Amino acid sequence: MSDMGLAEELGELLVGVNRLTRRKLRGGLVDPPLPVAQAELLRLVRSNPGIRVSAAARELRLAGNSVSTLVRHLTGQGLLAREPDPRDRRAALLRVTPRAARRLRDWDERRAGIYREQWQRLPSRDRDALAAAVPALRRLAAQLHEETHPGK
Repeated sequence: MSDMGLAEELGELLVGVNRLTRRKLRGGLVDPPLPVAQAELLRLVRSNPGIRVSAAARELRLAGNSVSTLVRHLTGQGLLAREPDPRDRRAALLRVTPRAARRLRDWDERRAGIYREQWQRLPSRDRDALAAAVPALRRLAAQLHEETHPGK
């Protein structure tokens, strides 16, 4: 198979693994699953407490009004808190609530458990091959990040 064919297959496999993992995770949820865009915003805010709506929109590559809508839904669900920016009262600073932090932590722990379980089921030669691929996948992720977030 050509390099281009392998690159396309890798992309399809990564998407497929993520989709199947999400399906498996959703099976054991107590709360209804969050739409991907809401989960991405919560993860961004968890990583950047006090981020402004405008900065979140830039980071997520979404229109400001789209992020405002996501914020409105998440605050209504008690998952996101808006605080006035002391430097600019017109702007809001975002923080995840303890409830959202618990949901994200639960999701992360369950996802890690799924991967650990699947990892153990693989033959050692496959685990070795995947372990050897991790540095290259990190470089691929860094390359994609740099292209989508120049200068960061």
